[in-house]
Amino acid sequence: MVTTTTASDVLRSYYLNAVAEQLNKTANPLLAAIEQTTTDVTGKDVRKAVVYGMHGGVGARSESGDLPKSDTDRYAQLVSSLKNLYGKIEISDKAIRASQNNDGAFVNLLNEEMVSLVRSSSFNLGRMLFGDGSGKLAKITALSGNVYTVDSVQNFAVGMIVDVYNSSDSLLGSGRTVTSVDYEAGTIVLGGAVYSDSVGGALYAHAARGFELTGLGAIFSTSNSLYGLSRTQNEWLKPVIIEDVGTLTESALQKAIDRVDAAAGSRINFIVCSWGVRRALFDVLSDYRTTQTADLSGGVRTISFNGIPVVADRFCPKGTMYLLNTEDFRLHQLCDWQWLEGENGNILHQEPNKAGYTATLVKYAELMCYRPCGQAVLRGITES
Repeated sequence: MVTTTTASDVLRSYYLNAVAEQLNKTANPLLAAIEQTTTDVTGKDVRKAVVYGMHGGVGARSESGDLPKSDTDRYAQLVSSLKNLYGKIEISDKAIRASQNNDGAFVNLLNEEMVSLVRSSSFNLGRMLFGDGSGKLAKITALSGNVYTVDSVQNFAVGMIVDVYNSSDSLLGSGRTVTSVDYEAGTIVLGGAVYSDSVGGALYAHAARGFELTGLGAIFSTSNSLYGLSRTQNEWLKPVIIEDVGTLTESALQKAIDRVDAAAGSRINFIVCSWGVRRALFDVLSDYRTTQTADLSGGVRTISFNGIPVVADRFCPKGTMYLLNTEDFRLHQLCDWQWLEGENGNILHQEPNKAGYTATLVKYAELMCYRPCGQAVLRGITES
């Protein structure tokens, strides 16, 4: 007989490992390429000591000369707070009672909920990887009724819940549902009230403003601060940024890779770009040679450039290509994905004043890049 206790046991013993594996290894190729670790987590923060630049204690001397002087000042501490990542499923009391004497029906019910949870979590994790940690989804450029024209629709999907801010950065509306997305027209439709003074403002993930992972948007930002340090005072925090590339060529791509190697001794091992940029690269490579492919974890097969896998991601900004050394990245976490448990050990909890139950998956984590100067981005690439 199915009860909330037996359901909690199933979620704990059967679904948890499977869901964690999917979110860690198959949700996003870039995420799968980044090592996850519990090291350097102190309380609610990640504190990572790094060495930057060249060690000064190496050099040639005469037999009777002084030994090389070691430079002890090239240490820095990166500090960032762990981000709280949640995923929740909801099951009505009626659905549980209807399947009490039918284990197969209840398993099917849980399967549907877990598939939906993994799909939504994968979407949001992938979006965060390319964000700046602010939770900002897009700028609002025009408004017609409840149809919002935005500068980019790539971060939206039907069913998302968003918050609306005006150009003065004031909250206009909270918890509005995206009911339609037109990827060709660059518009979305929001349910509920219309905010006529929202043009020039922005849309944010609901209640997530300032609480998301420090993604590539922050690492490749021109803002002065990263991980609690000043970029002005720490040049090694500045990645290689190449603007207005135009037509992509093999020479331009290789030149950027060589530039990172010369400046930081970094070996690029992962390239991620928008769909249109990947098509442009495919056109370049297929003009005169057989395009190489690479197999990534999670069963993903993709094209490669001189042995470096090239992955297209829906959340990568248009006209953009990131050149990364994934060895310089870590996803620091307090623990892997876990269910929130009540005092009685149950994972399913009744919603207050509701005839239904919820279960919440949680992970406390933060993305860190130890050597931003060893990464590069090409922007303004003409897409195919």
